[in-house]
Amino acid sequence: MNLENLSKYKKLALSLLLDAIGLITLIDIIWAPLSGYIMSKMYSGTKGKVAGVISFIEEIIPGLDIIPTFTIMWFYTYVFSKEEEQVIEVKQ
Repeated sequence: MNLENLSKYKKLALSLLLDAIGLITLIDIIWAPLSGYIMSKMYSGTKGKVAGVISFIEEIIPGLDIIPTFTIMWFYTYVFSKEEEQVIEVKQ
């Protein structure tokens, strides 16, 4: 499954699900690298790699599991990023 090509609303649903998994995961040593990998596959380029590292760090450090990293990245990409607006303008 190519996570980069999911629609933005499917990415939002997946982000919410993955953040929920991160909250209930008791074995962070396994979930942390997996969440970093998934994040880097959901978002391309440098921002995906940086988000993957942040996701890994957030999951591996005890107590930071409450931060919804995937959902924050979705909002950054589709709500707050100027790059997305430019892509929409070009498509029209």
